[in-house]
Amino acid sequence: MPEALTFDARLARAKFRAWHRGTREADYMIGGYFDRYHASWQESELAWFERLLDQDDVDVMAWAMGTQPVPPDFGGAMMKAMQKLDYVTI
Repeated sequence: MPEALTFDARLARAKFRAWHRGTREADYMIGGYFDRYHASWQESELAWFERLLDQDDVDVMAWAMGTQPVPPDFGGAMMKAMQKLDYVTI
């Protein structure tokens, strides 16, 4: 059975996944969000973000831009912060 990753290792993996989505737009949105907010995350916030990373980029981007309704399990303060889009720097 593989050994469980530490919190810091999970953060590092999440950062890589956030910045390597496959499109520049998703990288800036999801990676920028990670860069802005990860320093204050605890277990529950990291778990939320890891689940978000498993979603399709087009869905995540639509939720963040408000063009599609946010599923209940992704709603809350973290999604509200994502919807501000003030962390995207190009």
